[in-house]
Amino acid sequence: MSYCESVYAVVGQVPRGRVTTYRLIASALGNPRGCRAAGNALNRNPDPVGVPCYRVVKSDGTLGGYNGGLPEKIRRLRADGIEVRDNRVLSFDRILFSPAPLKRS
Repeated sequence: MSYCESVYAVVGQVPRGRVTTYRLIASALGNPRGCRAAGNALNRNPDPVGVPCYRVVKSDGTLGGYNGGLPEKIRRLRADGIEVRDNRVLSFDRILFSPAPLKRS
């Protein structure tokens, strides 16, 4: 499994109505400092419907980037029932999801 595929598998764990962070994705893959690499992999996501990368935000609850544009990320988050104001997820600590570690082969 490639690194990108591993990132997509971790993001696939994030349920509707919850968000995770680039750092938590990298940690689930065994490298908490690999936030940027996780973000780069998500930027190349070929299946944004099947791999809900819009549910990934920065560790401070701000939205970060999205290949489809920030307005689309906000629209998708709101469609999931996530409140967003001033480019920040509200109730961030309450809806933060920590993905299970993924063993890469």
